[in-house]
Amino acid sequence: LEKQSIGVYEIGHMVAPRLNAMGRLEYAMDSLRLICTKNQKRAEELARLLGSTNKERQDLTLQTVLHAKDYVESEKRKAKSEKLKSLLFISHQSYEQGIIGLVAGKIAEEFYRPAIVVSIGEKYSKASARSISGFNIIEFIREHSSYLMDAGGHPMAAGFTVETTKLVALQKALEDRAELVLNKDLLIRSLKIDCELPLSAINVSLYESLQKLAPFGMGNPEPTFISKGVTVEDVRWVGQEGKHLKLVVGSQKSDAKLNGIGFGMGETVKIHIGDRVDIVYTIDENEWLARRSLGEGGNGEKKLQLKIKSLN
Repeated sequence: LEKQSIGVYEIGHMVAPRLNAMGRLEYAMDSLRLICTKNQKRAEELARLLGSTNKERQDLTLQTVLHAKDYVESEKRKAKSEKLKSLLFISHQSYEQGIIGLVAGKIAEEFYRPAIVVSIGEKYSKASARSISGFNIIEFIREHSSYLMDAGGHPMAAGFTVETTKLVALQKALEDRAELVLNKDLLIRSLKIDCELPLSAINVSLYESLQKLAPFGMGNPEPTFISKGVTVEDVRWVGQEGKHLKLVVGSQKSDAKLNGIGFGMGETVKIHIGDRVDIVYTIDENEWLARRSLGEGGNGEKKLQLKIKSLN
């Protein structure tokens, strides 16, 4: 990282997860030591420790998410139904307490259902829950406080502790109640689009104006746009096992052409060169292209790309 160019992305996706990983798997004190030390050598040692622990956390999270997804699918097969339960409740003895919140978030995003993931203990079990828009998960959990030792959180994320002997009864109570209170409309994923843009309107000046609204997050979502009837000029599947979709889109009404990236869309979206599509996206800076331009004798000016949220 270059000190002068550290922004929201670098903190949110590179620095904070490494600081956070220690508390999830080991001891958060080493993260505090890294922040406080003035010794360069000590800082490098601690940074390497945080990096390796974060890698372990990533691997463990991936394994647990895959296990949880298999469980959800197997439960659907057992019920001989195409329909998922309104609430996904997943528990296992092997789940590490420090990552169940991350797993619940991934499951809620994948299946668009409120998700509760439980690390089963011998006497007590710990749970973490993540919700979907419009469903207050902590209020819902507290309706069943007679089963719980404690619970805390907010409308989108919560956690609780339960005696392991009560876990099965709690699961049934939560699932039955969810079927009653979660209507079909809540379980349909939706995207809030701020406005329609022609590709020709997307330039560095617009991008820099939008960045004045940062930092973006749950309380301040990044502006989202739609461009209709754009032409797919090039398309590739990139990343491990072609997980991500990379494309170039152009407009029939102008010479505008832009790169786009759809993370995690490689397996679900099937398009071809020449197709005309509607795309929903945020506008992002492609720093790799800017550095490449500088290395090839260019001026290194900002290169923009579309981070695609939906395409059809």
